[in-house]
Amino acid sequence: MLPEVGRAVAEALGEFGNPSSIHREGQRARQMVERARGQAAALLNAKADEICFTSCGTEANNWALRGLFAANRRKGAHLVISAIEHPSVSLVARRLELDGAHVTILPVDHEGVVSHDALRAAIKPDTVLVSIMLANGEVGTIEPIAELAEIAHEQGALFHTDAIAAVGHMPVDVKALTIDALSFAANQFYGPPGAAGLFVRQGVRILPLLEGGGQEHGSRSGTEGLAAIVGLGAAAELARRDLPARGPRLRRLRDRLRQGLEAKLEAVRVHGSWTERLPHNLHVCLDGLSSESLILGLDEAGLAAGLGSACNSKALRPSHVLKAMGLTDEQAKGALVLTVGVPTTEAELEESAELIPRVAERIRRVSALTSRA
Repeated sequence: MLPEVGRAVAEALGEFGNPSSIHREGQRARQMVERARGQAAALLNAKADEICFTSCGTEANNWALRGLFAANRRKGAHLVISAIEHPSVSLVARRLELDGAHVTILPVDHEGVVSHDALRAAIKPDTVLVSIMLANGEVGTIEPIAELAEIAHEQGALFHTDAIAAVGHMPVDVKALTIDALSFAANQFYGPPGAAGLFVRQGVRILPLLEGGGQEHGSRSGTEGLAAIVGLGAAAELARRDLPARGPRLRRLRDRLRQGLEAKLEAVRVHGSWTERLPHNLHVCLDGLSSESLILGLDEAGLAAGLGSACNSKALRPSHVLKAMGLTDEQAKGALVLTVGVPTTEAELEESAELIPRVAERIRRVSALTSRA
């Protein structure tokens, strides 16, 4: 969390009122929740009453697919997703398939982009919902969501986008994207874990995922996590204020990191679109090495890198995103997800550009000695 977000969360932790209560403390808590809702809405160019808070991005994605599909089943039973969706979308689609849905999985090209033609060929009169992520948090590719949503709407289908990797890092305007629903999560843009949200365009039918006391205007029951929601609002406010400067700075740092690695490593490949890419993301593969060895070696040296989605990084199998982009199991080895951020310093960047090749070389030497033995 950014320091300003941490202070907002700490202040909210001192409030003990339930936002659903009508006494003074409860109404003070309610005002804090609604202020955060307005801050989140402003970041997305949405209306405040189009934002519902959830506990995490996974819940937001689950709710979007299950709730939109169930509420609009009269149209048909067809669902379309892409091959690079997060498991909180792809596994839900598989579950819906077991319950009678017909699911089409769209391919992507070598940069991870969904083509207009692929969606146009897949969509049918009975398509209820299309769900394609706005940006892939693993390889950084940004999808042409506005154009894809237009194709879906031509057939009367709803369009949801998982924007969890994008919100707070690039401008996201729900009106310009013309989408019907959008998922976002605070921990992806310097907010606390435990707070996320779903934008649902006014007039779109969606069934609740959780039934109970009727919180969130009856859409999502459960006592609101006040401190986390306040932190989400504070992070959203900072992102809206800082995005014009934040994006160019992160791109500059990311590009310098790429240049530093390419200058010191012979066998390094960059994946994902370089022109339509999240500003803070660098996905590389170091040929001849395993991701697990690299990540453990870098961790020991003080640098945290990722395999892909934190939700399935323990699986230690080739990334489904890289496989969908056409890479073989062997080519997908040595994958690293590197991200720069607002707190990243120039000194840290230079150190990383030295550290990664050094660790890679050490692993190669050890591997060579082991193979000789």
